[in-house]
Amino acid sequence: MTRGLFVRVLLVGVLALSACDRAAPLLTVKAVAAGVPSLAPFFDESSGLGRDAQVRSQGVHGGLQQGDTPGLYGGSKQPTICDVGKLERFLTDPANERKAAAWARALEITTEGIPAYLDGLTPVLLRHDTLVKNHDYKKEKAVPFDSLLQAGIAVLVDAQGQPAVKCSCGNPLRPFEGDTSRISVEFEDGNEKWKGYDRASVVTVRPASRKVERLALVDVEEPARGINRPVGTGGEDDTGFDARERRAVPDVVGATFGQAASRLTDRGLAVGYAGEGLPSDGAVVTGSNPAAGARLAFGEYVTLTVAEPDPESSRSTSGPPDLPVPSSSAAAPSSSGPSSSSGSPSSSGTTSEAPPSSQKPPSSTPPPSTKAPSTTAPPPTPTTTSAPPPSTTSAPPPTTAAPPTTSSEPPPPSVTPSTTPSATPTTSATT
Repeated sequence: MTRGLFVRVLLVGVLALSACDRAAPLLTVKAVAAGVPSLAPFFDESSGLGRDAQVRSQGVHGGLQQGDTPGLYGGSKQPTICDVGKLERFLTDPANERKAAAWARALEITTEGIPAYLDGLTPVLLRHDTLVKNHDYKKEKAVPFDSLLQAGIAVLVDAQGQPAVKCSCGNPLRPFEGDTSRISVEFEDGNEKWKGYDRASVVTVRPASRKVERLALVDVEEPARGINRPVGTGGEDDTGFDARERRAVPDVVGATFGQAASRLTDRGLAVGYAGEGLPSDGAVVTGSNPAAGARLAFGEYVTLTVAEPDPESSRSTSGPPDLPVPSSSAAAPSSSGPSSSSGSPSSSGTTSEAPPSSQKPPSSTPPPSTKAPSTTAPPPTPTTTSAPPPSTTSAPPPTTAAPPTTSSEPPPPSVTPSTTPSATPTTSATT
């Protein structure tokens, strides 16, 4: 019996696991190698709209990257990796009206807004194998599909560092929305698995939390050279800097995640974080590794630990506004304010007893009873002695109904001390 029961339980477990696998199938992602023409492009790739480069994918701290991460993208001294002017002329040509309409819909803009949109894009080279939602042009429509772009592919990114267009074919790009942990990459149609491909180095780009004025790139031909490229320019206004120069980690403990990310990015340092998802901009930074003062090269990562704000405390008006609930580190929040955290519960406990104080008017009503309802003095006495629990205030309406009727014109409160019968019940209610 025992063995048969064990077998049945094991069988149920196997079926449950297989059901989970069927419920969450792997997402098929098409590999797109550098230099390989698209089978269904928006733009004729033989016209030289863009040029890919040979770049080995770089190691990365976490698969989720913000678009303004220093060193996320690369550049070169060649200013024409993507001819934005040629793409604009093609899309605004009346002969390509239907293709332009499909292109604009994929990017959620209007056809009239295409020139202005293109003017805000910046050509860069991918330094990591990057997941995107790609689009083919089939039957006069933009057909979306998930794809993995190889490092070295030239793309146009928007003002928040998000890949928007694949340069060589003009295909529009959107953010990858699938589960990065459950993908199956297909290498086909000439896109053979490239040398150096590593599933662990695949990244997904999320828009920067702010509008970016310039992108800090790495020269893919001379990695010791950094490139500052203003957003919306094609390389003609680039300025170089020494990527080997060491930069001091700023003190970001106590700042919000959004503030800390901006400070680190402005220093040329990349932001890493503990946990699977991207923290909210309002999360409080409780620690950094390396700590403040450490000196790192351009693009090196600083890992932040954060504490997300407690929704309950944020709705409280009596407590301090910065009471985070630690999600990844408990040491920093405890050192940031132990006295305030120990004091706030007592103060909130005091305010929580405020409702009974609002019941004092019934205890102050006995003065009228000293004038008229002297014969009813015994009933009010048990009423006032049971006053401490707030629930008793709802019990005495039958006994307290008489005093309010006699107090149509209440006497001045100054008479209260002179009435000894009411003084004793009042002090017992307070205690």
